[in-house]
Amino acid sequence: MNEALTIAEQTLILHRHPRRKNETLQAWDSADEYLINYFNENNLNQYIAEDDQLLIINDGFGALSCYFDAIQRTVVSDSFLSVGSIKLNMQRNQREPESLLIQDSLQALPSNAKVVLIKVPKTLAFLEYQLQQLSQVIAKDAIIVAAGKVDAIHKSTLALFEKYIGTTKTSLAKKKSRLIFSQPDQLDVPEKEVPLTWDIERLGWTIHNHANVFSRNHLDIGGRYLMDNLPDGDFTKVVDLGCGNGVVGMSAAATYPDAQITFIDESYMAIDSARINMLKNFEEERSDNARFVVNNGLVGFKPRSYDLILCNPPFHQQHAITDHIAWSMFNDAHFCLAVHGELVIVGNRHLDYQDKLNRIFGNCELITENKKFVILRAIKTD
Repeated sequence: MNEALTIAEQTLILHRHPRRKNETLQAWDSADEYLINYFNENNLNQYIAEDDQLLIINDGFGALSCYFDAIQRTVVSDSFLSVGSIKLNMQRNQREPESLLIQDSLQALPSNAKVVLIKVPKTLAFLEYQLQQLSQVIAKDAIIVAAGKVDAIHKSTLALFEKYIGTTKTSLAKKKSRLIFSQPDQLDVPEKEVPLTWDIERLGWTIHNHANVFSRNHLDIGGRYLMDNLPDGDFTKVVDLGCGNGVVGMSAAATYPDAQITFIDESYMAIDSARINMLKNFEEERSDNARFVVNNGLVGFKPRSYDLILCNPPFHQQHAITDHIAWSMFNDAHFCLAVHGELVIVGNRHLDYQDKLNRIFGNCELITENKKFVILRAIKTD
């Protein structure tokens, strides 16, 4: 795996966070390279005056943040892991922290951005949210350039740029990536995004979802299967690990009324959605006995602290398919569970989580299964 990005008279040493032994995935892609080269070839720096800045949206692991070190810039991300990678790669490459402001996707965008570089996110709903927010603050003379893999840029992608920003065109493909150019000439600026809500009628819950939350439009079928098959027990300290909008943890709150529920996700939007959902659907006393933490899994949590961890592990990191997140979650759970504590997960049948759990815990029990999913339990024994 190549760690050195040499481009436009700079060499950067870049790693994904958290670092793994025998890492096979690079910390940048051809879309990053395309954006950097286009910026330099067209001297976009000339459009950024002393009181202006560069706005970078969705920098995956810090390639853009590190490269443009000489420019005052704001970087916007919804990912705790991306933010951690950006900070570590800034340090690794001895970049000046004073020229960089990092903020999450729920914060207001700066109004003095004259050049905007966007990495196209995985979901259209999140892109729409970001373009809606950008349309509120962007100047008519701003330059907006987005980049993504060719197979991630569709007519619907370009239609969103047309709708919220203005006239849009694309570049030729290079190394399987493409640029999007959008000119701010949209006079009818749409209203700010109203987060999506939908009901779980059988539970009497109304669910609030921010734009970048998994299964935004409906109850995820894997999560629903786990909600319907929570284990029996007198649990008092429960974790919804990778909580998304929080519906699994909310089910735990209803099932184990005396338990403290800790909701953990690496998405700022997911944690805010889970917090809102607990506040809106539970009595104040019950929602007060919940914690909401943006974090890389259970990193930094105390060992032997929990008696039940519930998890619907993701198998994507941004656009990459990978099982290392599940591995990390299972190892974290083993470390943080009390003796006789339980990890209960739901997963697609083909992902072979049984083998991983047996290797980490020394045991794995099939609780139930259907044609698509399995629910597995592993118990901390030492």
